[in-house]
Amino acid sequence: MTDRTIESSPQLYARIGGALYLVIIVIGLFGEMFVRDKLIVSGDATATAKNIMVSESLWRFHIAAELFLLICAIVLLMILFVLLRPVSRELTLLALCFNLVSIGLEAGATMYLIVALFPLGSAGYLKAFSPEQLYAMANLSLKSHGYGFGVSLLFFGCFCVVIGRVIYKSGFLPKIIGVLMQIAGLCYLTDSFALILSPIFASRLFPAILLPAFVGETSFCLWLLFKGVNVQRWKEQADTGEKRWS
Repeated sequence: MTDRTIESSPQLYARIGGALYLVIIVIGLFGEMFVRDKLIVSGDATATAKNIMVSESLWRFHIAAELFLLICAIVLLMILFVLLRPVSRELTLLALCFNLVSIGLEAGATMYLIVALFPLGSAGYLKAFSPEQLYAMANLSLKSHGYGFGVSLLFFGCFCVVIGRVIYKSGFLPKIIGVLMQIAGLCYLTDSFALILSPIFASRLFPAILLPAFVGETSFCLWLLFKGVNVQRWKEQADTGEKRWS
């Protein structure tokens, strides 16, 4: 992706970025609402294990979809870096670093969803444990995933705050999108620290946190997809940036 290519069609990259962001949002909602929320029974390791065993194919598809989401997230991150670096190369690079850490942590956390399947298999060595012990092992893996995902959102929240600031300053994207992204970031940060400091409080806080975060990210996604960037102002920023860096 060369500077000449992006300069000739920033709108195209904005639309591709919006489409990738939409895929990420849809997969994320699918995994949260239609898989984990349906199969994981809070406080009941036995019921959770039996649900996963009955729906193993769905569970595995969910894991594969989560990994595909992360691939899309890396490509989206590169597009956002190229689109937004004319505003501030330093802040955009900082946002990129935060998001890369978040993606790495989320990839690691996703592995716990695979690990949860091991105690529920039919391998001979599992006969050394009682069913209740196996269900508890699977449940511990799911707990580890929940906390790992929560920590990844802490760094993603930092990304949202920084990238929201860059969007606000850009001139070729609406300031309100920048504000909404910063609010989303603060929501993620609040929820992640609450999960670490007080899990019970975090469970009560999560529904209230989810709405503004969803609004901020969805607004940015749909704007990129259907409106893109103001090409003239983007090119002005790009020209100014080139003079500043030369």
